[in-house]
Amino acid sequence: MYFRLIRNDIAKSKLITLTTMIFVAAAAMLVSLSAILIVNLSGAIDSLMNQAKTPHFMQMHSGDIDPVRLANFAEQNNNVDEFQVLEFLNMNNGQIILGDHSLANNVQDNGFSIQSGKFDYLLDLDGNVINVSDGELYVPINYMKDIDIKVGDKAVIGGKKFTVAGFLRDSQMNSMLSSSKRFLVSPNDYAAIKDNGSTEYLIEFRLKDLTALSEFETAYASAGLEANGPTITYPLFKTLNAISDGLLIAVILLISVLVVAIAFMCIRFTLLAKIEDDYREIGVMKAIGLRLSDIKKIYLAKYTAIAAGGSILGFALSLIYKDLLLENIRLYMGESENTSFAAALGIIGILLVFLAIIAYVSGILRRFRKISAAEAMRFGTSQEKNAGTKRFCLHRNKLLNPNIFLGIKDVLARKRLYATMLAVLVISSFIIIVPQNLYNTISSTSFIKYMGIGNYDIRIDIQQTDHISKKSAEVLTSINNDRSISKYTILTTKTFKTKTEDGSEENIKIELGDHSIFPIQYIEGRAPAVDNEIALSSLNADEMSKNVGDVMTVVMNGKDIKLTVSGIYSDITNGGKTAKAIFTDNSEGIMWSVICAKLSDKSLVNEKVSEYADRFTFAKISNIDEFVTQTFGSTIKSVSKASIAAIAIALVITVLVTLLFMKMLVAKDRYSIAVMKALGFTNPDITIQFASRAVFISMIGIVLGTLLANTLGEVLAGAVISSFGASSFSFSINPLSAYVLCPLMMVCSVLITTIIGTSGAGKIKISENIKE
Repeated sequence: MYFRLIRNDIAKSKLITLTTMIFVAAAAMLVSLSAILIVNLSGAIDSLMNQAKTPHFMQMHSGDIDPVRLANFAEQNNNVDEFQVLEFLNMNNGQIILGDHSLANNVQDNGFSIQSGKFDYLLDLDGNVINVSDGELYVPINYMKDIDIKVGDKAVIGGKKFTVAGFLRDSQMNSMLSSSKRFLVSPNDYAAIKDNGSTEYLIEFRLKDLTALSEFETAYASAGLEANGPTITYPLFKTLNAISDGLLIAVILLISVLVVAIAFMCIRFTLLAKIEDDYREIGVMKAIGLRLSDIKKIYLAKYTAIAAGGSILGFALSLIYKDLLLENIRLYMGESENTSFAAALGIIGILLVFLAIIAYVSGILRRFRKISAAEAMRFGTSQEKNAGTKRFCLHRNKLLNPNIFLGIKDVLARKRLYATMLAVLVISSFIIIVPQNLYNTISSTSFIKYMGIGNYDIRIDIQQTDHISKKSAEVLTSINNDRSISKYTILTTKTFKTKTEDGSEENIKIELGDHSIFPIQYIEGRAPAVDNEIALSSLNADEMSKNVGDVMTVVMNGKDIKLTVSGIYSDITNGGKTAKAIFTDNSEGIMWSVICAKLSDKSLVNEKVSEYADRFTFAKISNIDEFVTQTFGSTIKSVSKASIAAIAIALVITVLVTLLFMKMLVAKDRYSIAVMKALGFTNPDITIQFASRAVFISMIGIVLGTLLANTLGEVLAGAVISSFGASSFSFSINPLSAYVLCPLMMVCSVLITTIIGTSGAGKIKISENIKE
């Protein structure tokens, strides 16, 4: 019996049934995709880091090294399981030519290594440890995508010819947010090119228990071992590998939650519309003594079938689209070890959606208890009490067209009825604006403020070289005589010891110089203004439990110096753990120097970058815009894809929900439409009334959705961005797109769909719908 009822009902309302099933399928697909992507990303990262045996603690160091002292420390520390020191040959990017492409304008620190003997292996695209032969070069996977180089292409490194034998995955430096990239060569070739670059050391440890990492970091710093470079730990390696695809998944997860909410509202629309259509029949069934549970089963059976069909379709679609979304994860990190678990979790997610739909439909059907059999058989529709618009009378209206006025008046009179459509439009606006604002933010040049970098045009890095002070002075002399440069400053980074509250010592990297020339944005407080002040990055402040106004102890030349925290800022460079101060320190232990310059005419940037790169071969010269683009390129592409998909999804949602709502409204207002026709209103008049209702609701929804996107949306996006150091996050908004084009697309979609959805109002006959 139920099968026949379901079949007949679907045959009578094919469009509404199809639309509802599409929403359920979309919700199920997105929930399943989110689960599959999360599990696969997590599993792929774990697989990569397990196969490569990523170090738990790595200290990069430029300068002389004492391997015996390091080995003794590793042997005496009970937490250490394995220890090694690897060489990393930094080379000027102009000396690296891959195929027809020179890396001269590349902002990464490109270097060369040989395969490790113990851990921190470089892997091929099948996840195997690479064994490289003489004359072969393995290239970081990033360059396979960015410059389209292929296996078999020729490469020239420092004048020596190589053949590209393949591409490598590097569990440390895969991410573009990692400022260094490793190429792999044979030991013989490494020796042949060693004189063309400067050697940096990777001091690496694997621990017996990863939970002892913090204790080990403190022990390493207290031992006064080599620390002239960034310190990176296992959790940070994991975060860097997850960021680009993690942002994409975060956007999909947000959209999936919102689409599930909209699917529920869609079901509410269709079910209420069906109840309105069957109102008289429901009254008859109650009058002849059918139990409420039997009446509910008729409707519940249909929506169980729709939910089941939509869930199965959604899961099938998720299996189709998952490969497209997993392509980047598989390329950079390989296959996940949790593939079967991912599919199972996707099924569980869909099952939860299915059960939630059944429970929701059952809850809506409780309103059968309130239906009066006599009223249903007499009027054929539910009778609503309109209140709250007594002062909003037609005879007082002098501004609006009467049909527009009546449409707006109906919205205000039946707020609860229109609240559901309003909620859908708010969510649709949110879905469009948040990913778009996130994309505009991370692709804008102003995003550098989250990197602890000010607003300038050219960045000159002097590092991994000897006599940094002398070479910096040489560059400054040229800049000082260059009239095209309006202002500049030099910032020098050194490592100091800081004492914690328990008396132990930790390393801290402090950037010294005048921070007022190119100021950055501070979360709290301000830049250091006097010698006894220091500003901390948000990650450093959190780790040290320091707030603005707190005092910390820094050891300089063997003396304890008290510094007051003047401000806290966002930074995602060097693992997000940096500090800024203006005091003078004459010691020679310089890690690196950065010279920042602003041009009078920004159009000269590329010319000046080339000029200084030719003149100062020991320095890395970068166009700051290009620096941001290359650093965040893959992340920007991921969010761009999600942003475009979000716009398409939101517009489809808007069209389908508006269509369903208008059909429900026409069914519900049959009596009112018949009365208006009897009073002389034409079909175009009625269409204008419905259109004015829809446009009025959509305008309110767009305004509320925009406000929500710029408040709650900014908080959600900030929570993701803060995971790698940028705490004071705020959207960079494209006003034309966010406030004009997208709202216009939504309003036009609503208007056109309303005209189509209310076409049935013209077929309503006065004689059949006006009863005494």
